[in-house]
Amino acid sequence: MNYNPILIVHGDPNSIFFEIFFKAQNSIKVKSPIILISSEKLLKLQMNKLGLKKKINLLNYKKLQFKKLNNKSINLINVNFDQKKAFEKISKKSNKFIQSSFKIAFQILKKEKIYKFINGPISKKTFLGSKHLGITEYISKKFSTKKSCMLIYNKDLSVCPVTTHLPIKQVTKNITHSSIKEKILLINDFYNKKFGFIPKIAVLGLNPHCESIHKYNEDNSIVKPLIKRLNKKYNIHGPFPADTFFIKDIRKNFDVAVGMYHDQVLTPIKTLYEYNAINITLGLPFIRISPDHGPNEKMMGKNLSNPQSLIKAISFLDKN
Repeated sequence: MNYNPILIVHGDPNSIFFEIFFKAQNSIKVKSPIILISSEKLLKLQMNKLGLKKKINLLNYKKLQFKKLNNKSINLINVNFDQKKAFEKISKKSNKFIQSSFKIAFQILKKEKIYKFINGPISKKTFLGSKHLGITEYISKKFSTKKSCMLIYNKDLSVCPVTTHLPIKQVTKNITHSSIKEKILLINDFYNKKFGFIPKIAVLGLNPHCESIHKYNEDNSIVKPLIKRLNKKYNIHGPFPADTFFIKDIRKNFDVAVGMYHDQVLTPIKTLYEYNAINITLGLPFIRISPDHGPNEKMMGKNLSNPQSLIKAISFLDKN
């Protein structure tokens, strides 16, 4: 048994998480013991609704003994959550449960020698409001991490947006030499340490065809000079027009594509690989991953959800 556990926070209690969690456990053999932070009452309600059965091993998070853990039962750290039905509409009622779950997880991550962490899907709008752009930024702040980035990882091609969950009208003012460079250095360091090679990185332009009819052009003023300066030390190329980069004959030459905004790179990566990708936060003192999808309220309780992204997340941490 690999004694370094994978710590998983349920996320939004009203989501497809338990469904994909059980499907993942039934699909792959995992050496690392899995510790789940969730509600025992909710787990039993949703298992009954979905027709699932598994023994529960209740844990005291203040007295964890990793060597005694295995995955024959669900290793559960209970967080109280009172809900009469198995599934209800996503609401702010869940926020305290999510906050408490994260708080316990962060205490464990800081105290124990655990570096494998997954959070289940969360409604960012309901949980975060306008306080943080996303869960990446929420967790980064909790660990006083000033530099972080969101890497949507697939072994064939990964992508990283320089700006994350920003309205389009706010994107341009957040495209700077430092914001692009920060992502590139984090990606380079991650691939070098985790996989043992320097990644070939493509940088996509902000404007259509990397051109503009206006005097000021971010691609000419910011992106091109930065690439010219960085490619003396790093394997970085571009800028590439985003509308043609994801053609197979172009994308196959690169390990990572860095885009300027969220949908510029997440739309094509999800179209290409669907659920076969995971969201990794770089820059934290541990590896944090989340499935590359949301709570999927419309699919709750139907037992029809695709577990592939969670399977990839667990498999990645089990091997690394």
